[in-house]
Amino acid sequence: MANIWHRWLSEDSGQDLIEYALLCSFMGFAAAGAVGLLSAAMNTVYVSWDTAGQSDKLVEVADPK
Repeated sequence: MANIWHRWLSEDSGQDLIEYALLCSFMGFAAAGAVGLLSAAMNTVYVSWDTAGQSDKLVEVADPK
C-alpha cells in the first residue's frame, strides 16, 4: 500500500493537463468578473451620454423677436 502512495505522489504524468485546466479555469473566472465590472462602468457612461444628449442645453431655440 505504501508503494502505491509513493508512486501516486511521485509520478508527474498528467501534471501538465491539470496545470492547463487550472489556468483555463482561472482565466474564465477572471474574464467573468471583468465583464461584470466592465458592464457596470459602460452602463454608467452610456447613461450619462444619454442624459447629456437629451438635455435642453443642446437645443437651440430661435429668438421670437
